[in-house]
Amino acid sequence: MSKLRVSGGEARGRRLKSPKGIRPTQGMVKEAIFNLVGPTIEGARVLDLFAGSGALGIEALSRGAEGVTFVDREPRGLAILRQNLDALDLKARANVIRGDVVRWLESSPDEIKRAGLVLMDPPYDDVVLDRALKVLDREVSGATVVVEHSRRHELPMLDRLRVDRQRKYGDTMVSVLRA
Repeated sequence: MSKLRVSGGEARGRRLKSPKGIRPTQGMVKEAIFNLVGPTIEGARVLDLFAGSGALGIEALSRGAEGVTFVDREPRGLAILRQNLDALDLKARANVIRGDVVRWLESSPDEIKRAGLVLMDPPYDDVVLDRALKVLDREVSGATVVVEHSRRHELPMLDRLRVDRQRKYGDTMVSVLRA
């Protein structure tokens, strides 16, 4: 297991576990994501999609998010996520869901509408990102959507969500979308 840390807020500096074979968001990229969304995190309802070990959602909780719904289908990533939430005493503000992200999005329009921030770190070069963005495009109202993806991956054309800002970090692109 590689070690990563929470970079800001109440749990700043605390270590997170990360399962082998899952590419966690690197510290520099995670810091950049939270600099891009800034104070909008405070009191927000957050969706952490393709959550893996939960590094992005846990960072949001540490920085004052009201609550985070974590969605992922990989049982070993979710097991580590639960351990991380326990270790940091953040379980009370977290909802962990095991399931397919696109199916969950399609069946949870009310959750999407309540979200102020959506964090997505899907497997690189996987069409599931485009499918998830299309569902969000239909349902999201006032949320900011932050996507970490390969810089070779062109985001799909969307009706309502527009790219507000993008930053490159090596092969990684961080795109901030707003309705």
